[in-house]
Amino acid sequence: MNQHGLDLVFLGLSLSSSWGNGHATTYRSLLAGLKHNGHRVIFLEREVPWYADHRDLENPAFCELRYYNSVAELESEHASALQQADAVIVGSYVPEGVAVIDAVACLCTGPFCFYDIDTPVTLRKLAAGDDEYIAARQIPFFDAYFSFTGGPMLTRLVREHGARRAEPLYCSVDPEIYRSQTESKRWDLGYLGTYTPDRQPKLELLLIDVAEQMPDHRFVVAGPLYPNDVSWPPNVERIHHLAPRDHASFYARQRFTLNITRADMTAAGWSPSVRLFEAAASGTPVITDRWAGLDEFFPAGEAIYCASSTSDVVEVLKSDECERLATAAEAHARVLSSHTGIARARQLEQHLMSLRGARPMELEARLIGQTI
Repeated sequence: MNQHGLDLVFLGLSLSSSWGNGHATTYRSLLAGLKHNGHRVIFLEREVPWYADHRDLENPAFCELRYYNSVAELESEHASALQQADAVIVGSYVPEGVAVIDAVACLCTGPFCFYDIDTPVTLRKLAAGDDEYIAARQIPFFDAYFSFTGGPMLTRLVREHGARRAEPLYCSVDPEIYRSQTESKRWDLGYLGTYTPDRQPKLELLLIDVAEQMPDHRFVVAGPLYPNDVSWPPNVERIHHLAPRDHASFYARQRFTLNITRADMTAAGWSPSVRLFEAAASGTPVITDRWAGLDEFFPAGEAIYCASSTSDVVEVLKSDECERLATAAEAHARVLSSHTGIARARQLEQHLMSLRGARPMELEARLIGQTI
């Protein structure tokens, strides 16, 4: 690795707080990988009361975390960092995202990229005329549009929305945090996720109804924002929030863990949740709903279990221990080989290197000097 590395600036929804969002853990893994690979990162986060009141990472060791209170403050206080960065990457759901993109586009001199952690949601919103965090006119601004979703949606971004190029940049996991542990099993099946109306029917079908049919088994659901009117069977334990530092231990105490994909991501396919990689890295086998592209990450019946009904889950929970451990081991190996933060950081480096023809020679020299 060349000792110089790159100076990168990210603007994202939140790095400091994982409360009620999946963006924080995604950024943490990627940025830790970039740090490991010799790069310097500044993360700019909008000061928002909700996240300020629920911070679980105030001083990250892998980047410099800075806050801003308005777009005007972003321009006045952080212009130098944006102008001097070798690349600037704006994420989805940044508050006042349209104004932020317009402002940053006028400041950055290196590659200007978008990282969409919500691509199917973004395209649905744009089709409805909703430009909450990006406007349709802005997509061609970016040298590269990095997407949490792969597959056909990448083609749509280019052909229908004018993206110069669209590349998959899936979520990842930090294996130093998420790793196999030897804790005793407390639950037969667990689920970790913030409440959303589109996921709740599947949670009821694939966990709550299973718990009612298997009263001698133990279940757990961890995550905030669940309505008070949700009926939890007595053998379902509730944890209202679980900080990322406790996720690996949480997975380790489950015989199986459940993954439920957001409706937009299910429809689009090729949208692996970070929970899949976290659980697999922790050595816990996953039961998931099925979606197109899943086998590219975890082949069903080999590295993951698929379920579409209550009875499907009941049968998986009756699996013998050898099968359970073999499935977990295969998923674990796949994550460590292809889906760590370091691996994802290398992919980002390669994408930035491919932009070198339109960038300053200094950036090109730095990128060519990297040992990836």
